[in-house]
Amino acid sequence: MATRSSILSTAEVRRPMVAAAALAEFARGGYHGTTVADVARESRISPAYVFKLFPRKEALFVAGLEACFDEILDALAAGADAAEDQSPDAVLYAMGGAYADLIRDRTLLMLQVHAQSVADIPEIGAALRAGIARITRFAKDRSGADDDAVQRFVAYGQLCHLLVTAHIDELDDAWAVILSHGIRHPD
Repeated sequence: MATRSSILSTAEVRRPMVAAAALAEFARGGYHGTTVADVARESRISPAYVFKLFPRKEALFVAGLEACFDEILDALAAGADAAEDQSPDAVLYAMGGAYADLIRDRTLLMLQVHAQSVADIPEIGAALRAGIARITRFAKDRSGADDDAVQRFVAYGQLCHLLVTAHIDELDDAWAVILSHGIRHPD
């Protein structure tokens, strides 16, 4: 019986690189404004090879979205691990700070926003829900917080998205100050 070699195939090596390129390109142009050729160019491979790895544009977007949520979970875990106080509220607070640092680079944030805008595409909607489920379960399990605290954590994250994408956090108007109050945005 033949055993599988421990050497990865070209496809196995390139798949995560193409997913990273998809994350960057779809974050920049959205689902409708980005072509497979754009992702191929960013990946430095042919569009035909991208289609070999991801047979449909939806699958390519989903790969980028899954990579996005992987990065978010890594940051949340690092934030939770770094919390000096391991109480539920302190862990959630530390995870929130880690997320705020992460989205200083708007790439992950914008991909999530674009995913929300095309969540009616079944594959993308399912991947978006799966990513949010992963984050919610992680926040609940890692922090030990009650359901209300986890809901507030996710809700504040969504408010943070709105503040950053619409540049509300940069305004001094009274309404903007109300929405931004207590939300951390690293410089």
